[in-house]
Amino acid sequence: MKAHEYQAKQLFAEYGIPIPKGGVARTPARAKKLTEQLGGKAVIKAQVHAGGRGKAGGVKLVNSPEEAHAAAKALLGKRLVTHQTGPEGAPVNQVLVEEQMAVRKELYLSIVMDSAARMPVMMASEAGGMEIEEVAAKAPEKIFRAAIHPVVGFQPYQGRQLAYGMNIPPELVRAAGDVMANLARLFQAKDCSLAEINPLVITGDGRILALDAKLNFDDDALFRHEDVAALHDPAQEDPLEVEAHKAGISYIKLDGDVGCMVNGAGLAMATLDVIKLMGATPANFLDVGGGASEEQVAAAFKIILADKEAKRVLVNLFGGILRCDVAANGIIRAVKEVGVHVPIVVRMLGTNAEEGKKILAQSGLNIIVANDLNEAAQKVVAAR
Repeated sequence: MKAHEYQAKQLFAEYGIPIPKGGVARTPARAKKLTEQLGGKAVIKAQVHAGGRGKAGGVKLVNSPEEAHAAAKALLGKRLVTHQTGPEGAPVNQVLVEEQMAVRKELYLSIVMDSAARMPVMMASEAGGMEIEEVAAKAPEKIFRAAIHPVVGFQPYQGRQLAYGMNIPPELVRAAGDVMANLARLFQAKDCSLAEINPLVITGDGRILALDAKLNFDDDALFRHEDVAALHDPAQEDPLEVEAHKAGISYIKLDGDVGCMVNGAGLAMATLDVIKLMGATPANFLDVGGGASEEQVAAAFKIILADKEAKRVLVNLFGGILRCDVAANGIIRAVKEVGVHVPIVVRMLGTNAEEGKKILAQSGLNIIVANDLNEAAQKVVAAR
């Protein structure tokens, strides 16, 4: 789950990470009022779950409360299109109004889970304000890393090593180390999957401060963080992903035209790969899991059919706890209730597979049954 910048900064403040003064506004009048409180000048930042806001016109410097009103009015209620949102953009329902800062230097700081190290790793660089992938490609020697052992936590010597690697002036090394230690505490306490400050800045008056903030959280740990779960903003997500989440189903929107329903993440990966090998592109993938009921299969199938980009559907199921006859009845139920006008190809194997195929064949519906995954992929690619 992602948080908005203003939400992430509220958590930063709770954990002692310095942030600019400011507040969130959902109306132009509130943006004007906040700018007045900040002395008449501010930065207006659109709050969407996507990067690249500045290049997309989502960040405005204003020099009067009236300009703040106009800037907020131009953003609120609109959709902001960045390189991370796709052409449909993301809705702007609030803006962050912050004081303008005199910046002496921009830095980069983040914590991510490192599967190779099997623990969180802090990454730091003096090349702030850029995408870290771009820094890694152009100047990898400027990225410094420190593994954070879950038992002993982030250590002061690691902060000093990273700070010197970032060419932070000696008089600010301790302050930088405190920011790193506090970010590590926040990352662990809230079960984050990503904590990023880009840029972390040294201000003109010699302070270290988080000018931007990004926090992602582990969805599987939200049950023990009611405060974090309350930050969820479904308006920033694909409506079908929200619907799937409510039904306890994993659904990911992609950019092709073949809808995919599977049961299991590994089977999903294999199915997407074979579809691509056959020359088509998946529109989505929907994982009903290993123990779905007939009702969940029907709900899942309705979600796939609701995707207007899915011009054909491939169902690839391996019957285990989820029996193939149960899945077949769920598919038939959804098709009859929704009314389907796209080709459907079903491949099923495992528990009660023959019974499931028989149920599909006797349904009288236009459902194409395949015997293996290659055949299924070929048939769905050929289907129009």
